[in-house]
Amino acid sequence: MSNPLAPESLAGKNVLVTGSSRGIGADTVRYFAAAGARVVINFRNKEARAVKLAEEIRAAGGTAITVGADLTDRSSVDALAASVTAEYGSLDILVLNASGGMESGMAEDYAMVLNRDAQVGVVDAMLPVLGDGSRIVFVTSHQAHFIGSVPTMPEYEPVARSKRAGEDALRARIPEFDAAGVEFVVVSGDMIEGTITATLLERANPGAISARKEAAGRLFNVSEFAAEVALAAVEPIAADHTRYVGDVSDFGVN
Repeated sequence: MSNPLAPESLAGKNVLVTGSSRGIGADTVRYFAAAGARVVINFRNKEARAVKLAEEIRAAGGTAITVGADLTDRSSVDALAASVTAEYGSLDILVLNASGGMESGMAEDYAMVLNRDAQVGVVDAMLPVLGDGSRIVFVTSHQAHFIGSVPTMPEYEPVARSKRAGEDALRARIPEFDAAGVEFVVVSGDMIEGTITATLLERANPGAISARKEAAGRLFNVSEFAAEVALAAVEPIAADHTRYVGDVSDFGVN
C-alpha cells in the first residue's frame, strides 16, 4: 500500500511507536519515516527485527533509532523516555500500539498490567517530552472499545476488558492533556488479518476470522490499518476522540 502521508509532511517531527518491530507498529513507523519524521522503533524482545527495520529506514534516507523496553516495567519505560530525550530532545507523536494478553504462560493479570497499567505508565513517562501541539494515539479494537455493550469471544474477553480499561484510564485524562497542549485520539479497528492476535484467536476459536469477515464484508490487513493509525496522528480529531476503522454496524454505530 502507498504511504497515506505526503512526502516531508512530518519533516522535523519526532515519533515513538510502541511495539513497532513488526506488524502494525512496523508499518506505521515506515509511513512516518517516509514522510520525513525521525522515528523511535520500540521493541521488547525482537531486537533483530527492530534493527533490520531501522537499517531499512536509514537506507531509504530516513532517521530511526531502536530502543528496547519492557512496558510493564516502569524503570524500563523511564529509560525509554530518557533515550528519546537524549536522541531527539522532544516527541511530537506517541502511538500506543503495543498490547497483548493472549500469550501462554503469563500471569493471570498480565492483560490488565500491559493493556491498562503499562499504557498509563508510558504516557506518564512521555508527557514531559511531549510538547505543545503533540498527539497521543491509542490503538484498540472494536471488540475492546465496545465491550461494555457488545459481547466478544470468550477467548478474547480478558484482553478486550483490559484494553477498554486502558482506554478509559487515558480518556479520563483528556482535560489534563488539553491543558498541556497534547491531543488525544483513539483508533478503534475491526479484526485485522495477518496480526498475531488474529492468529491466536483463530487457533483458539477456529473460524472466528472468516465469520467476522463475512459479517463485516471485509477486514483490513496490517498495512491498511497501519495507514489509518498514521493518518490518525495528523488528521483532525472527532469530537468523541475516536477514529473508527472498518465496519461498526454490528456494534450499534451507523
